[in-house]
Amino acid sequence: MAPFQLVKTCFLSLFCLSVLAITASSQTPPASSIPLNDPFFSVMPPQRATGPSVVVPESSHAAPVVGSSKLFCAGYIRYARFPKTPEIVGAEQEQEKRTFSAGDFVYLNAGSQQGIKEDQHFEIVRPRGDLKGVYRQKKGYLGTYVQELGQLQVLKVMERTSLAQISFSCGMVLLGDLIVPVPSRVSPLQRADANLDRFQDPSGKQTGRLMMANDTHEMLTRNDVVYIDLGAEDKVITGDYLTISRPLGTGNLTQIDNEEAYHGRVTGFESNRRKGGGFSIGAQRAKDSTGFVLADGRYRYKPITTKEIKGHRPPMPRKIVGEMVIIDVQARTATAVITRAVMEVHTGDWVEVR
Repeated sequence: MAPFQLVKTCFLSLFCLSVLAITASSQTPPASSIPLNDPFFSVMPPQRATGPSVVVPESSHAAPVVGSSKLFCAGYIRYARFPKTPEIVGAEQEQEKRTFSAGDFVYLNAGSQQGIKEDQHFEIVRPRGDLKGVYRQKKGYLGTYVQELGQLQVLKVMERTSLAQISFSCGMVLLGDLIVPVPSRVSPLQRADANLDRFQDPSGKQTGRLMMANDTHEMLTRNDVVYIDLGAEDKVITGDYLTISRPLGTGNLTQIDNEEAYHGRVTGFESNRRKGGGFSIGAQRAKDSTGFVLADGRYRYKPITTKEIKGHRPPMPRKIVGEMVIIDVQARTATAVITRAVMEVHTGDWVEVR
């Protein structure tokens, strides 16, 4: 019986091992049987060795500050008077409208006798009025503010007239607007440093004022076009960056005398002011110079005020509010674009070449 018992035991052992192998293979499918769209495995990407990452910039070239449309629509303050200049005197659809824009056909009062040629490009401008210096740093006549309205292309030239088409427009074109040669302008490049030092010391270079802004805005921010009273006579050039600043404590829109507390008094005892016994819990600060006028050493008379502190403090640093770059220079003025602003910029703010 011993041999039979031994065979039986071996047979049972082999059967158990076969059952375990089949069970394990059914619970763990091979890699080839894992469905590719299984939601669990789709969110478990294969692990890779980690290391320091390097961010490669898309382009090593600095981007221009402004595009062509703003560069040729900024306007300027021209010191010299315009000579006799061709004008837009008619339009194909003048019977229906008085303003014209890109795509419209217009007529000029100049032709081959005045040297106009086919396929020439001109800029459309409109003189708006003369400017005088309003700040004591620069007085007198500064020039004529010229609004840039767009450009046109000459299509057909007659003896004394020409047909042209407005190629692009910055504003509504009117009969009587002038045409002048297209100015040669290139946008300055953006500065490499990303942060504006709000507490930098003055550079000691040319200083001026922000006189006005395009579209009559007075509260300004980034990308706004402005005009400053620094020009070629001040040795500024296109591409110069300037710091925009104002004296500390200025720049508010309304004048408010904001006292920080109440005067003390004896009578009344109004609950909303918490006053009584000659002293208010919200009273202003006493000071030795006025508090000890009498020999009894009591705090009386005029208290300390914020206005008094400001009036007796030493010269304070300027407050830097932004940065701009010059895109066009005239004789006594320049056109600039605000590139950075840490708060609202105002007409009248100071500018200084960096």
